[in-house]
Amino acid sequence: MGTYLNPGNGGFAEIINGDYQDKTGMIGLINERINTPNKLICISRPRRFGKSYAAKMLCAYYDHTCDSHYLFEDRAVSTSNQYEKHINKYNVIYLDMSNLLGKVSSEKLIRFIQDSVTAELLSEYNELKQGSTFDQTLINAVEAGKPKFIMIIDEWDAPIRETPHITKEYLLFLRMLFKSSNTTSKIFAAAYMTGILPIKKDGSESAISDFNEFTILQPGPFVQYTGFTESEVRQLCKQHEMSFEQAKHWYDGYDFKRCEPIYNPYSVMTAMQMGEFKSYWRKTTAAESLKTYISMNMDGLQEIVIRLIAGESVEVYTDDFENDFQTFNSSDDVLTLMIHLGYLVYDDETSQARIPNEELRLEFKRLLKRPSNKRLCDLVRGSEKLLQDTLSGNETAVVETIERVLETNYAPMFYNNEQALRYVIKFAYIVCIDYYLKVEELPTGKGIADVVFIPKRDTALPAMIVELKWNESADSAIEQIREKNYPAILREYDGELVLVGINYNEKTKDHSCKIERIEI
Repeated sequence: MGTYLNPGNGGFAEIINGDYQDKTGMIGLINERINTPNKLICISRPRRFGKSYAAKMLCAYYDHTCDSHYLFEDRAVSTSNQYEKHINKYNVIYLDMSNLLGKVSSEKLIRFIQDSVTAELLSEYNELKQGSTFDQTLINAVEAGKPKFIMIIDEWDAPIRETPHITKEYLLFLRMLFKSSNTTSKIFAAAYMTGILPIKKDGSESAISDFNEFTILQPGPFVQYTGFTESEVRQLCKQHEMSFEQAKHWYDGYDFKRCEPIYNPYSVMTAMQMGEFKSYWRKTTAAESLKTYISMNMDGLQEIVIRLIAGESVEVYTDDFENDFQTFNSSDDVLTLMIHLGYLVYDDETSQARIPNEELRLEFKRLLKRPSNKRLCDLVRGSEKLLQDTLSGNETAVVETIERVLETNYAPMFYNNEQALRYVIKFAYIVCIDYYLKVEELPTGKGIADVVFIPKRDTALPAMIVELKWNESADSAIEQIREKNYPAILREYDGELVLVGINYNEKTKDHSCKIERIEI
């Protein structure tokens, strides 16, 4: 067993000794593509979504230098039709590009790969003749009767993300292996690349367009292997005696067609191990880059981020993204990167993105707490004061803050109905996201409450019901709350309730506010 050629099954054996969720069914999908025109596969998904686990699993299954039946015999893949046909039948080339970039300078990366794999290949088959080129050496091995190759490249996009100056050389290397149908078919039974970004768009002949791509935008048949499914998380919570509802609140939100909701596996497993639900999102250089792009405020990006934090969905055009960390021509490009990094989830039917869960909402809040984001900081500070004024019953101060928000870019262009007022209120009370679960248009049995703020378990704040009126009065809003018995919806909540009525008068261009506090 080698380092880059036929690394064996030790990596996967170690993985399943832990709290492993069976994702071996993915192997069956790859088996269907072996030695077919669709044998080149590139899967991109965010960090900490199990990419390296999958790569080690594939190494263990395909490597012909070991017997991995004991690792897979009770797993999902063992029931597939082609299980025995492909298990431990191939030469495997395994490249962890992030690891390689830590070993050798970027300028020597390609030569290092070629020399290292060639050396291990000639050592394993000492009768083999080295070819004049790297691909010719691989062809010589297959023509000498050795097993075909399956190439597995983990973090395939690391050179593009971390050393962009070698992008062209790196893509040319991949093209040499995977763009020539004659060479590729002779050498490879299949190739599997996984990383954060889709394949780099390139107008030159360095493009490697023959890969079948399955991205976080369109995961296709690999969707259930993108992360943990809701059923898997429910079982883990039962096993670890943790609250499934809390797990869903913190880590759910990656919704796709033809699959139950997907959760961030790293965060879920860390929560199970630590026995505590909180943000375990790992800080990366990509996250630091996002701070810079948000500070640049391209196309009003800061305002878009505020809308996202307030619970809005925003339309994103994803097609022009260049699949790198350098080329940003619009806010859509930055938002698309956020989707690939897992900060946002995308609905391809509506072309809209949103923040998927509490963990990511906290990360966005952290992104905004930079001195360079002055307007955003001002909004957050104003919202904190608004919450204090609301809870203390300072109606005049509440009106003043709402009117300040109306004068900012966060207000709708046409302030002409109750929905427009609701939009302003969302931004005005944005800080409530830290302390409350916000529910809009909550059915109460006798009507629909406009906005209900339910305190999170770790806060001692009162609940709030905000009712909005247009060309009526703040008093009538409070009356409606009482007449339609909106507080009944909070019957399981034991504590104080703040009733907030807000009205806007089109003629006078004034807001008014009425606040009452009751026990329920």
